Amino acid sequence: MKKVLAVLALASLGVQAQTIATPVLTTDTALKLVSEGIGQCAKDGYNVTVAVVDRSGALKALARNENAGPHTLESARKKAFTSASMGVVTADLANNIADKPALFGLREMHPDMLILGGGLPIRIND
Repeated sequence: MKKVLAVLALASLGVQAQTIATPVLTTDTALKLVSEGIGQCAKDGYNVTVAVVDRSGALKALARNENAGPHTLESARKKAFTSASMGVVTADLANNIADKPALFGLREMHPDMLILGGGLPIRIND
């Protein structure tokens, strides 16, 4: 047993940990994005719900305009999830699927995906 542990210890000496610096969307930033989105859409005459998710699709912030329909809560979250997971504007994705019917299966990839206009990816330093 001691020989096995010694071999494992020696083998691990050649392994080096690698780290990747990845920007993180803070809760404060997510809340500001939701607030700005609700405000801008209200100025433009739209009563909406705005959802912000992190890169894994987990909800970071959500707000609904007082006059937005109850269905907008889930649709906003799903559009945000779709945009984050695919890294694209959901309106562009919907148009791409309309132009290329062979891509229709993308709509069924995950139960949290909703391919409708309104989802925008968040890009940092881009």
